[in-house]
Amino acid sequence: MPQISISTPLVGREDELTLLSDVLERARGGDARAVLVAGDAGVGKTRVLQEVAGRAARAGMTVFTGHCVDLGDVGLPYLPFTEVLGAVAQDERFGGAFAAYPVVERLLGGGSPGDSGDRLRLFEGIAGLLAELADIAPLLLVLEDLHWADQSSRDLLRFLLSRGILQRSAGGAPTHRLALLASYRADDLHRRHPLRPLLAELVRLPAVERLELRPMPDAEVARLVRALRDGPLSDTTVRRIVERAEGNAFYAEELLAATGSGDGGVPSGLADVLLIRFEQLSDTAQQVLRTAAVAGRRVEHDLLRDAVGLPEEELEGALREAIGRQLLVPGEGDTYAFRHALAREAVYADLLPGERARLHGAFARLIEGRGPRAESAAERAHHYRESHDLASALAASLEAADHAQRVGAPAEELRHLEAALDLWSAVEPSARPTGEGVDRVRLMLRASAAAAHTGELHRAVSLTRAALAGAGQETDSELAARVRYTLAGNLMSVDNLTAAFAYSSEALAMIPAEPPSRTWVWAAATHVLAARHVGENETARRVARQALSRAEELDVADAQADLLISLAVIEGDGRRSVAGRERLRRARDLARSSGNAPVEMRALFNLAVGTYESGHLEECLPWITEGLDRARRAGLLSSPYPMEMRYLQLLVLYTLGRWDDCLRVAADDAEVLPAAGGYRVAPALYVALARGDFRAADRARTLLEGPFDWMAALVAGIALTEAAALQGDAEAAVERMRSTVSVLTDDAGTRPHVTVRLAALALSAVADRAAELRLKGDQEGARRWAETASELVESARALAVHGGVPQGPEGQAWLARAEAEWKRAVSGPDPEAWAKAVAAFDFGDVYEPARCRLRYAEALLAADRRAEAAGEAQAAREVFARLGAKVLLERADELIRRGRLAEAPTAGASLLTAREQDVLRLLARGRSNRQIGEELFITGKTASVHVSNILAKLGAASRTEAVAVAYRQGLIVPETTARD
Repeated sequence: MPQISISTPLVGREDELTLLSDVLERARGGDARAVLVAGDAGVGKTRVLQEVAGRAARAGMTVFTGHCVDLGDVGLPYLPFTEVLGAVAQDERFGGAFAAYPVVERLLGGGSPGDSGDRLRLFEGIAGLLAELADIAPLLLVLEDLHWADQSSRDLLRFLLSRGILQRSAGGAPTHRLALLASYRADDLHRRHPLRPLLAELVRLPAVERLELRPMPDAEVARLVRALRDGPLSDTTVRRIVERAEGNAFYAEELLAATGSGDGGVPSGLADVLLIRFEQLSDTAQQVLRTAAVAGRRVEHDLLRDAVGLPEEELEGALREAIGRQLLVPGEGDTYAFRHALAREAVYADLLPGERARLHGAFARLIEGRGPRAESAAERAHHYRESHDLASALAASLEAADHAQRVGAPAEELRHLEAALDLWSAVEPSARPTGEGVDRVRLMLRASAAAAHTGELHRAVSLTRAALAGAGQETDSELAARVRYTLAGNLMSVDNLTAAFAYSSEALAMIPAEPPSRTWVWAAATHVLAARHVGENETARRVARQALSRAEELDVADAQADLLISLAVIEGDGRRSVAGRERLRRARDLARSSGNAPVEMRALFNLAVGTYESGHLEECLPWITEGLDRARRAGLLSSPYPMEMRYLQLLVLYTLGRWDDCLRVAADDAEVLPAAGGYRVAPALYVALARGDFRAADRARTLLEGPFDWMAALVAGIALTEAAALQGDAEAAVERMRSTVSVLTDDAGTRPHVTVRLAALALSAVADRAAELRLKGDQEGARRWAETASELVESARALAVHGGVPQGPEGQAWLARAEAEWKRAVSGPDPEAWAKAVAAFDFGDVYEPARCRLRYAEALLAADRRAEAAGEAQAAREVFARLGAKVLLERADELIRRGRLAEAPTAGASLLTAREQDVLRLLARGRSNRQIGEELFITGKTASVHVSNILAKLGAASRTEAVAVAYRQGLIVPETTARD
């Protein structure tokens, strides 16, 4: 049928068009670029993109456009990209390139793009295809309305921009002749909108920039209004439209169109304006628009024709009228779209309930009549549900869930499964879908897995509890066991450990170990985890070895991996040992080969924690990076182990003294992780307190609001104990330490490992109080606080060696600090105890050894060892100054003033051992650790330890800074005649 096109004049936007034209020019030259175009609804994003697309086409670029659609709570995975790929498939120039990527072709046809749960092949396939298209012809990709994008489309966009089409080779060679422009409504992005974290991530990429279309100046709105009308307009009319439009081009167009309504007034709300224009149409045109509004923002001509039931000639006349009134615009491929989403929303809201249901039903049947297509299931489910055809909605929801699972979209899968569960009881049993795995209990189990994958852990528990309640006597033993061990696993994720152990025990008892079965193996693997969490380590070891043997016999690779991880943690020296980490690497490889992303991430998490616990902080970061990258590709960033890895990443950055990096990453994660996430705020709270911002204590208290959260309680406990200690409130520090340990102690009476750290923090305030009372001559008061100190240090000692296994370097360092604080509380400062504490933190930590060094300086000063005290105090002060640790920086300055340590001879040289002075001299010559080792006849690892000691003692962040500090303090002199 003939198409009518209109052209709204483009007024203003010169700066924006210049920027976007430059992007096109650079893209044609092989410098791939992306621009995120933001603006309020109606501000002119689409019109600007149309102008740019026209310029691109005239310059020889191929333009493809994909649209996101608002389907309410129904997700339609990859919709804008399937629209683009559909257009690519129809272009003869790209036939060969398209055929080279069958995984992309299968997605377009509704099939699976690859292994379930892993979208990497699909993402790489699409990136490769776009790169080849850009090699054939310069390419402009336009994505509109990202605020409606489904999660899978957001994940794919992240991949394309961060690792795919914009990635520059290591040599700096040009990327691809491609530009990507994506628009979104800025006024739709509330704080928890899922697009916000993606935008925050993308704008940091060097090839991505954000362009905000702000409201137009009044003068430009006036120009636009006059350009839209051929005839004359009074100044009063123009002025009133400009005032009402408030810089919004679409508002201005709508207000101008409404000026001929006859009543002489202009409605105050845009919805009223839109409906006035709508009501000016003929009855037939109104009928067509009502029908189109039910279809969505865009509708195909044939589908609209069949739904509205008008002869072709009448339909064309109605469409011509709607286009003339600028309510609809023709699109590619015989489609029509509302001029603006707000217009469609207003028309849809004006439908009568019965009319709306009837039209939804018509569209559902028409879409289904086109033949079974997996990607249309979400649309059919939406239309059937709105038409109250619940049986058909149930079937379509299950089909849509299957499709979402195949293409790796767990959030969409969960929504479709929950919709199906909501519909289940409302549909007669005879009308429900049948088949293997299609019953209420199994659907709940499946939904609980999807909920866990998207980080909705309490929802996962609720779903499995509902499955347990729904499993009657007739449920077979294997399914009953599955329900219980799934519930156990979910309960562990929310730290309900005793109940988890009870359910895993029930699950294991329900099915025999012989003959071997997958169900028994996974029940056993879950029971091993639960047993370890409640301290039943011998049970865990016994069951793990038996289950591993069965898993190997059945060749269940991911179960083998899961059990190897458990054994690596509970046997021998655990994950801190070389043998343990080798076991974890094998588990990672097994999980990866089986395609089980959650188990693979568990292995990577334990590898990261193992290196951290063994004191190798820098080695920890690559494991975290690998784990988070795997989680990102699998769409599981909010699942439990990636959450733990995000926290560990922040903790490592904090410990290494990279505080600004820590705060930046925490701020980024604030857009991604749940609001109550102690995982994301912990190190940021510690930095704030050290820098003197005690409002962090209030933020820590908010973590304790609402339902109990183990991680939130731990983080709040550390922060509030630290805040009390820094402010000299011994009573509050002790009370917070005790209450935190109490709330974190499990039902079996097992206290948390963090008890050692909490005790050391509280002991700091207790020792201060005891010392103060002794100075005042209050020996009885000092004695009472000394008794409190003894109680606290005993708690630390008991937990530092738990179950016969000592904690790692960090735990032992906190114990050393606790012991030194205890001695200060009981008998006064002990230089040797503080020297041990300083040395104990020498595993890469920056802040804590400096804190201990300040105490060490106090102890040395009390022992009249002023030269050494001066060196320690100055070394600590330099660290505090570099970190911005305001509170302790002031204390260091006070100690230096009070003890007149600035007047004391420098003791820098005495800080370093003879071996460290030898290493320092070679460091100044630019030697590597290996070269230092060779010259001094020691290993490279030992040389590395000496270098770390030197950096800590000199308060330096790098080798170069250490050498500079050493020159300033006269520890070394330039060797102008030395030979290398």
